[in-house]
Amino acid sequence: MPKQPFIVIRDSLEHSSPATDALAGAVLAIGNFEGVHRGHRALIGAARARARALGRPAAVLTFEPHPRAFFRPDEPVFRLTDEAAKLRLLAAAGLDGAVVMRFDAALARLEAWEFVDRILVERYRASGVVVGFDFHFGKGRVGSPEFLEEEGRKRGFAVDIVSAVADGDQRISSGAIRTALAAGDVEEATRLLGFPWFATGEVVHGDKRGRELGYPTANIRLDPACGLRHGIYAVRVGLGDKRYDGVASFGRRPMFDTGAVLLEIFLFDFSGDLYGRALDVAFVAWIRHELNFPTVEDLVRRMDEDSRLARVALGRTPDAFPPIGNLHGA
Repeated sequence: MPKQPFIVIRDSLEHSSPATDALAGAVLAIGNFEGVHRGHRALIGAARARARALGRPAAVLTFEPHPRAFFRPDEPVFRLTDEAAKLRLLAAAGLDGAVVMRFDAALARLEAWEFVDRILVERYRASGVVVGFDFHFGKGRVGSPEFLEEEGRKRGFAVDIVSAVADGDQRISSGAIRTALAAGDVEEATRLLGFPWFATGEVVHGDKRGRELGYPTANIRLDPACGLRHGIYAVRVGLGDKRYDGVASFGRRPMFDTGAVLLEIFLFDFSGDLYGRALDVAFVAWIRHELNFPTVEDLVRRMDEDSRLARVALGRTPDAFPPIGNLHGA
């Protein structure tokens, strides 16, 4: 039996009703799902289990833009996953779909009981809800998991509350992953996420200096709020359905200029034109921080060594790549 497409509903309170009722009656896992890490996947697993028991679809209810960006617009948010990346990860997680609610002033003003009434009951007729132990919602964040549990008993929908997920004595959270990436510890980020952290971007034209050095690079400009530590990384790159190993520099190129931050990727065993193509770049291992070399020859020798070290690191993890789905029929 062919797999059904992953359904994405983009909704907001200004709409009188959802654009489709394809997810009506679903079990909804609710949260930001920033990174879709191992803790989030515990919620997804609980939603899928409840949905199977009830014979209903399983979906997530998430919010865009990130609520922190709404409440503090002058403070850039280092997004582990933008909306597209988040949905691609969710599409690969065995769900039937996702509801993306616009987080705006109208939603921020909604009282907790109104959120239950207007969104969970009236709009989506949820048969079940799954939330984390620390989930709060509604104006002033007064809605709690316990409040939701009580409302579910009154309204006839099941509520599952998922405890914290830990690795050893460390609780898995989006903040802990950001901290790891800020330190360049992509191996720690991988452990917490359950897969390598990745960034997606379109290849743009650079100054062609890498080509002159024997290291032609595909250049991508990441979100200025990206908090990844500047340095050299072993990466695995997705180009459509194909995977390529490589080495990447993220930073300001101290040998030549200190301009805009750029991600420069050298793909091993690849030749071809990548301009305008979208790449998924998974960060597998840290190699070193940025350096300023005395001569170009010293730089090239170090790039040779970086490539060797990247090949070794990638050889230890031949299958490391994020589980990202296709939004058009995932």
